[in-house]
Amino acid sequence: MTALLETQTNGKPAGGQTAPGQPEPGMIDFDNPDFYINREMSMLQFQWRVFEEAADRRNPLLERVKFLAIVAGNMDEFYMVRVGGLKFQLEAGYVDLPPDKLTPAEQLAAIRKEAHRLMRASRDLLSDDLKPGLAGQGVHILNYDELTERQLENVQDYFHEIIFPVLTPLAFDPGHPFPHISNLSLNLAITIRDPLGVQHFARVKVPGNFPRLFPLKRSSGAKRKDGTVPFNHFFVWLEQIIAANLKSLFPGMDIIEVHPFRVTRNADMVIQELEADDLLETMEQSVMRRQFGTPVRVTVNPQMPEAIREILIENMGLDRNDLYVIDGPLGLHDLMSIYDSVDRYELHYPPFIPAIPRSFSQERGPDIFAAIRRHDILLHHPYDSFAPVINFLEAAATDPQVLAIKQTLYRTGRNSPIVKALLTARQNGKQVAALVELKARFDEESNIEWAKILEDEGVHVTYGLLGLKTHAKLALVVRQEEDKIRRYVHLATGNYNAVTAHVYEDIGLFTADPDFGADASDLFNSLTGYSAKNDYRKIWVAPDGLRARLETLIEREITHAGKRRKAHIIIKCNHIVDAGMIQWLYRASMAGVRINLLVRGICCLRPGIPGLSENITVHSIIGRFLEHSRIYYFQNQQKPEIYIGSADLMPRNLTRRVEVLFPLQDPNLVRRVRHEILETGLNDNTRARRMNPDGSFERLTRVGDQAALDSQLAFLKMRS
Repeated sequence: MTALLETQTNGKPAGGQTAPGQPEPGMIDFDNPDFYINREMSMLQFQWRVFEEAADRRNPLLERVKFLAIVAGNMDEFYMVRVGGLKFQLEAGYVDLPPDKLTPAEQLAAIRKEAHRLMRASRDLLSDDLKPGLAGQGVHILNYDELTERQLENVQDYFHEIIFPVLTPLAFDPGHPFPHISNLSLNLAITIRDPLGVQHFARVKVPGNFPRLFPLKRSSGAKRKDGTVPFNHFFVWLEQIIAANLKSLFPGMDIIEVHPFRVTRNADMVIQELEADDLLETMEQSVMRRQFGTPVRVTVNPQMPEAIREILIENMGLDRNDLYVIDGPLGLHDLMSIYDSVDRYELHYPPFIPAIPRSFSQERGPDIFAAIRRHDILLHHPYDSFAPVINFLEAAATDPQVLAIKQTLYRTGRNSPIVKALLTARQNGKQVAALVELKARFDEESNIEWAKILEDEGVHVTYGLLGLKTHAKLALVVRQEEDKIRRYVHLATGNYNAVTAHVYEDIGLFTADPDFGADASDLFNSLTGYSAKNDYRKIWVAPDGLRARLETLIEREITHAGKRRKAHIIIKCNHIVDAGMIQWLYRASMAGVRINLLVRGICCLRPGIPGLSENITVHSIIGRFLEHSRIYYFQNQQKPEIYIGSADLMPRNLTRRVEVLFPLQDPNLVRRVRHEILETGLNDNTRARRMNPDGSFERLTRVGDQAALDSQLAFLKMRS
């Protein structure tokens, strides 16, 4: 790798000086593919880290089941979006090479190998570890042939009364075309023989409106030492119930064999906004078309014979490589139902009550505005409660002095108290504007529903700028106070979703600073009307200016290092993919800037390469809560600056989305984020992994008598 540093580039990058003994940046070919990790393989590395949490026996048993379900759900999305996109490139002959220069065909081949390995490991973990462990705790995932006579009787009664009327057997012969197999559907491929001895192929879809893991009647378990008696829980796979009762669907026929299969389709939608007269209607149609995307993966069991595999491959237009043979149950994301339905507290993480910050502890209604006027208030979710955010908007909705509320909505979820507050505000005669991002992937249906409800109530609903997703998280409240107008702003790293706020680690800021208020007004005017404004007083906005601002602050640290001053950059984010930003971090490392990166997911940067990135470390924390905040720290000599917001270092965030980063101005908040949040994360030696130059990760180990530090547990203790 070091020899590659001697390659000449076309020119020297702007800004900065190199530290003594380091090669000149102009002597490095930053386009060398060996300097970058492939994005898709890095994402699969992230899935392995989540899988490790499922395998980690330090985690409560049902939490391990949840992690395994998350891996399966993540892999569904990975195939629907990333693999679907690569296959589209391959079929269209369009090649958009990533910085590592792997072609779509090369990436697909590497993905198949690694994904197959992960899927097999997931099934092995379920069968060899989790199922026996659950059974030992009285939670039994049974096969149909393991049911007792009483259980069989109950299941068959349920099948005939409830399930049977819903099922639709579909034949495949010259008079019946091959049926459409919808996205993420579980199906049974069936071979039957008629009374004349002729064999036929049929398909039955396992309905998605019944529990995949059918709960059987509970029974009392063994008495515990504390005197309590837990329930035993029993579940059986729905597809096995249907398979065992197929005689009812095909009377007079012999059932020869039954094999499950599951289909994943390309769901990466491209919206032609310029040709869409009504974006809301276009999105509704696009969501419906998602079920009809090109198949990108079909999973089957080893027992499925070659003849049936050929029927699936030929009639769904599959590449043979898209058929994945996996032993055991398919579609493990459905394990989440066990996590949700088994009420055994000792098998879950201990419950916790999010803290209400002291600044908000006594305030209700309009008093919340007084608290914000006194000083900026920072919330660190989920350790700090999300309730103040809801209270802020509910107070604004009913306060007679509030004139207007403006809000961005990206992923609000179902039954959203945030949206209800906006509806209440409109009913109370206030001006309400909501920017609803219809293109929030896999939340389109929910957002379409909310957009219609808001519009029907008279809220000014817009869908953002042409060609750009609006990913920024901010709310603006305009209030009449005596003889002047005051603006209150909430800015955040996370979505306005009261449910995910309990499991996503995020940061939010309340402020009544006039410059923030003016910036928020200007941004909303730009999003809802016509504006060429691209300069703001305090906030940074993508796609105009945010990238350049980050580059400027990195270059400033390079300058400090060149003058032999201490220079330090800390970045906490979800993903680092953008080649331009990676190159700036490489330049900073070569200049002697110390760089610590806390990256939850994808990282295409290679740390620890001598002469290039030896001053860069990359850590990833996977634990109970989803690390989701984005923090950018620059030491700047003795005047540290911290910017927080919605943007990751990805091309889409910097060039194809409306994103906001905002500064922390209160020195106390700067110190809190630097020394509490960032320092604790960097010192984690329990949940953190360190990235190696080859893109692999290894768990950190304690040195000597170093105390164990689980950063998420530490934050919980800080708030308890």
